[in-house]
Amino acid sequence: MTMNRYLQYALIAAVAGIAGTAGYFTSQVGDAGISPAPAVSAATTDALLALTLPDTDGNMQPLAQWRDKVIVANFWATWCPPCRREIPDFSAASRAFGDLPVQFVGLSIDSLDKVKAFQAEFDVPYPLLIASADVLALAPGFGNAAQGLPFTVIIDRKGVARHIKVGTLNQDELERRIRPLIDDKS
Repeated sequence: MTMNRYLQYALIAAVAGIAGTAGYFTSQVGDAGISPAPAVSAATTDALLALTLPDTDGNMQPLAQWRDKVIVANFWATWCPPCRREIPDFSAASRAFGDLPVQFVGLSIDSLDKVKAFQAEFDVPYPLLIASADVLALAPGFGNAAQGLPFTVIIDRKGVARHIKVGTLNQDELERRIRPLIDDKS
């Protein structure tokens, strides 16, 4: 019996969110500065930034347009309960950074209609792009071999993946991970 791929992702996300099995693969901030997240090649990050996906208005949006900013790329879906729980925190963090060089972007593994309805209901202030399940093929390169959702990659202003998390993030965690990257241009 073959499991529907979306059901498989939903089960992975549910287990990660409920059982707390989601893990961090993240850099450490110290006196020497911020080092890249382990085991993430420049090619993997470049492949993510090379994506061009439609937004909820049907306009094609290249992720590379935000290269000079800290990019918070969140892979999620409307059918994923942990994803739905974390989006309000992502929205609040996005608003907290206001005009600073930070760009949140949601990579929605879902249908346009469902994402548009979700964006309206939750007043998500950042772009939600419509991605196919094939976009999750990038996840193993970031240490997410199971391709579980939610999944977040935080990329610094130089285009280096600095923080990666499989599982949910809250506003405080997001802000603590983003803030040191805003002025770091080294």
